[in-house]
This record gives sequence, structure tokens and C-alpha cells, in this order.
Amino acid sequence: MSSTQEQAPRDDRGEAVMAVAEAAGPTGPSPAAGAGPSQPGRSWRGIRALVVRLHFYAGVFVAPFLLVAALTGLAYTFTPQLDQLVYGDQLRVEQVGNGPRPLTEQIAAARDAHPEGTLASVITPPGPEDTTRVVLSLPELGDKQRTVFVDPYTAKVQGELTTWYGSTPLTTWLDDLHRNLHLGETGRLYSEVAASWLWVIVAGGLVLWLGRARGQRARSARGVLLPDRSARGVRRTRGRHAATGVWLAIGLFFLSATGLTWSHYAGDHFRQLLDAAKGHAPELVTTLPGGAETAEGEHAAHGGHGTGHDSASTDPADFDAVLAVARDAGLGGGVELTPPEDAVSAWTVAQDDNRWPVQYDQVAVDPAKGEVTAESRWSDYPALAKLSKLGVQGHMGLLFGLANQILLALIALGLIFVIVWGYRMWWQRRPMRDDRTAVFGKAPARGTWRQLPLPVLIIGVPAVVALGWALPVLGITLIGFLVLDVTAGLVRRGRAA
Repeated sequence: MSSTQEQAPRDDRGEAVMAVAEAAGPTGPSPAAGAGPSQPGRSWRGIRALVVRLHFYAGVFVAPFLLVAALTGLAYTFTPQLDQLVYGDQLRVEQVGNGPRPLTEQIAAARDAHPEGTLASVITPPGPEDTTRVVLSLPELGDKQRTVFVDPYTAKVQGELTTWYGSTPLTTWLDDLHRNLHLGETGRLYSEVAASWLWVIVAGGLVLWLGRARGQRARSARGVLLPDRSARGVRRTRGRHAATGVWLAIGLFFLSATGLTWSHYAGDHFRQLLDAAKGHAPELVTTLPGGAETAEGEHAAHGGHGTGHDSASTDPADFDAVLAVARDAGLGGGVELTPPEDAVSAWTVAQDDNRWPVQYDQVAVDPAKGEVTAESRWSDYPALAKLSKLGVQGHMGLLFGLANQILLALIALGLIFVIVWGYRMWWQRRPMRDDRTAVFGKAPARGTWRQLPLPVLIIGVPAVVALGWALPVLGITLIGFLVLDVTAGLVRRGRAA
């Protein structure tokens, strides 16, 4: 995208005049010497001046958050390969056999090796080289589980790991690093800042790059997509920064949007939108026919305290029976079988194949009758629910396998280079004199909002307020930028006085 600073460079290498023209645009003649600063009137050119200033400040202050997100996201991208490298003994079988042993035998082997806790679920192998996962709940692990890995062909236990929603310890650690820097809910603010501002920076950069210098280079696709190889100094850096940003733009917009859907504050508003549009995934009804009346009778008989269902008493043989019913209902591949929470609920069997074409069908099964009591099919998901689900899987690099991972890695690396080039431009444009050289470049001129046409202000201010409500972290940090800007202006004015 465009540079994170658009003020004129300071050297005498023949670039000053061209950079001024490209950065400032056709703003009219300069004021006469000694006449004081000009007060430009309102015009549509004021929009560009405002975008320059916004792009500069957002780039300078938000880029560190984006850099951390890119680096941690790059590390997370290849967790499937890292898991196989680190936990291959648990995840893969030693030799593929002719056919799997009954789940009853596999569960018995897992419980013999690990009798602690209660049996929470069993996940069948998604592929012939994968192990069966027997998931145990232990109070001391909180929201994590102990997963025992069993060879489905020999019923031999190959090890155990502490998992979080099926993720290995390494994947969980990298996921927390990317989401919150291992700082809990407070740390999630960093990733929401990055996601909230990323699309703003990208959009602003595209506006500046496509409309620079009266469109002299933008008249051809080459001028937009490739940097000028004859340029030198800051113009060369800007060309690399901007052209790379154009190539990355769609991917960055996608990552920003999908990241916001499961962020804290903006994510809450997105979920409210799904509520209003009835865009949530359909819930699987797990109550057995007649179960509601039975539950009410038990509730009254026990003085208002539910009896609950002891999962430790679950018959392992039921897993094979329930799996057979689910297979007949069309659930292929790896599935997760979960016993009921109480005596009036059905078993659940759910597909969780995140690779395209995805499989997310679920069924509720009554093992006593050997029948499906309810189902939830991927084809029944509303469009918003499908887009949200697929977007998350694409963001995590799972939707299209290795190709998805490579694409995300290229986007992350490209973003890192764009950020580095942006800061380099700031440094290259620092004012230089014979007696001293500034450490950084100057910020674009203040007061650009005074140049905006009245229709833009009338429409833009409410739009920004609405955007700040929808994306609270964006709104709060924008207010922070304005406060810093006003404070810096007052300090300079005081010094000049």
C-alpha cells in the first residue's frame, strides 16, 4: 500500500520535488515567502490529506501489533506438521492393519492404562494411519482434557497428552500466543487492535497508491502491481511497500474480517448480528422423546435437585452400537462420540472434518432403540453460519490443507516486509541538515479535517461513530490517537508562543 508517511523527503538526491508532488497532490501554489502558512479551503483533495494522516498514524502505532500477529500467526500456520513431528508416536499407528478393533476393546485398553477421571468422549481415526482418541475429564485439568491415544488395529495404548478441545499442547501454546500472548483476556486486546485496524490501513494504503501523482503510474496494471525498478531511495522503498500491499490486500481483508468474528468486543457484536439474522448453526436436540416429562418428574421427586448421569457408568459397548447407528445415518470419516449428560438425553455423534469439502453433520442417537432421534446437517446451516465457519477454518489454515497453509505463510511474510518497509520510509524521510539529522521523519500536517467538504463531514462523522460502536477497540484507539494529536499540537503551540 501507500507509505505510512507522505511528507516530503529531506535529501538533495533529486527526489524531493517528485516526492512532494506524489505525497501532497495538487494543492495549489505555495504561499509567498513570509506570508505565513496557507489556509486551504474545503475541497475533495482534503480527503486524500486526511487519509495520508490516518494511514501514517495507524501505520506507526498499530504496525507493532500487526508485526506480532504476523509472526505468531506464521508460527501457528504449520502446527499440523509440527504436531506430527513432535507427537508422531501418539498420533500415528506403527503399522496399518486389516481392520480396526471394536471401540469397546480400545476403550478398555485406555482405561486400564488410565483409570483416572471419567470418560468424556471417543474420537475415531480420520485416516487409516491415525490413532483413536479416548478423551478423559479430570477436575484438576479445568477446561482441558487428558487424551489417550490407542492403536485401532491392536488396541495398544501409544501415549497420552493434555489437550484443549482436541489440540495438542504445542498447538494450544501457539494458539494462545497468537490470540493473547499468554496474557489471558487482557492479552486478547492486542489481537483485536491488530484485526480492527488492519482493514483500515489496507484500505487507506490502496486509496493512496491508486490515486497518487494524478494517476500517472496507476494508468497501467504494471504501475499498480509492480514497483518502479528505476526508482531510488525512499521512492524505491515506497514502491515495494505499496505494490506488495496490493498483492496482499484481499488476503489481509479476509484475515481482518475473520479475526474480528471471534474477537472479544467486536465478536460480541457479530454474534448479536447472527442472533438478529438467525444466522447461527442449528442446534442439535439431544433430549430423548418424552425425556422432558421424565426430567420434570425426577426434578420434583428429588426436591428440586437433578439426579445427573454418571459418565463413569457408561457401558463401553454402547460406543460400538451408537457408532453403527451413526454410520447408517451417513456420518463417515472421523467422528466424535459423546455419552449423554443425564438419563434423559441422547448420545451425540459429530463429524469435525475441517478440510474442504467440510463435514459437520451431527446426529443424536438412542442406543436403547438403536435409532437417530435428531440430526443437524451442514446443508441446513444458514448462509451466515456457513461463511463464519468456513472463514475461521480458512484463517486457521485448515480449510484447503497445505495450499491454505502456504498461502497464509506468504501473506504473513509479505505483511512483515510491508511493515519493515513502512518504518524504513519513515526513517528515510527524516529531515536532514548540515548541522543535525532528525531521528524520524515528520508526521503529515495537522488540521486536514478542515479541508474536508461539508457533505463528507456530515456523512462521515456519524459513520465513524457507528463504526466505533461496531468495532469498540477501533473506536477507543481512534479516540486515543486524536487525544495524542491534540495534545502534541497544544505543546507545539505553547513552545512557539
